[in-house]
Amino acid sequence: MERLDKILSHAGFGTRKDVKAILKDGAVCINGAVVKDAAAKIDTEKDELTVDGEKIDIKEHVYLMMNKAQDYVCSTKDGEHETVFACVPDCYKHAYLGGELHLVGRLDIDTEGLLLITTDGNLTHRLTSPKTHCSKKYLVHLRGGVDSTRQAEYTALFLRGVHIAAEGDDGEWDCKSAALEWIDADKCYLTIYEGRFHQVKRMFKAVGNEVVFLKRVAIGSLVLDGALKTGECRELSAEELSLLS
Repeated sequence: MERLDKILSHAGFGTRKDVKAILKDGAVCINGAVVKDAAAKIDTEKDELTVDGEKIDIKEHVYLMMNKAQDYVCSTKDGEHETVFACVPDCYKHAYLGGELHLVGRLDIDTEGLLLITTDGNLTHRLTSPKTHCSKKYLVHLRGGVDSTRQAEYTALFLRGVHIAAEGDDGEWDCKSAALEWIDADKCYLTIYEGRFHQVKRMFKAVGNEVVFLKRVAIGSLVLDGALKTGECRELSAEELSLLS
């Protein structure tokens, strides 16, 4: 059960003062009955809420899939570049009962692909915690072509756990086992189970190559919707959300 004014405020109807004005006008109904009491309680699972006859979807959490474009940063604020939140439709830019929108992990400014945005802190923790070893799959384009013999060497090295040199504030370390699937001489899919700073780029640098294009195509069992254009986002379906549980 939640207070009516809290739900309406979180649904984008303004401050609680704004909500009181809407209630006073008799525009709000619960299960078809006009309600003017801001403190009225709503069963978020069963009751139907309408404002001016339009049904309000009462959401505790929202789950968005974005096909991130290059040149957008994974941040709420940036002085030089637009953030990925500039690509989120305005209808999602309000508070929810479960909290504020936030990113589930990050992608580099020049990396495209699957990015999750949600209000569900428990889901974020589950997907980003090092203890869960959630897989992330990337499409990788390399600067240098790799023949079949060298492909086998790359695959074996990554499967064993390639050693990464220190970069910036991130020290050296041995990567966890990672899987390579070759498409052709300069394209492959890489699946990793951790998310260190510039990890994919540093892994290929360690074996003498360079990443020139990078796109995340899956997180766990959730695959990026191929119909989602670069820079677009949409809500996850119930089936897609279940893949992350």
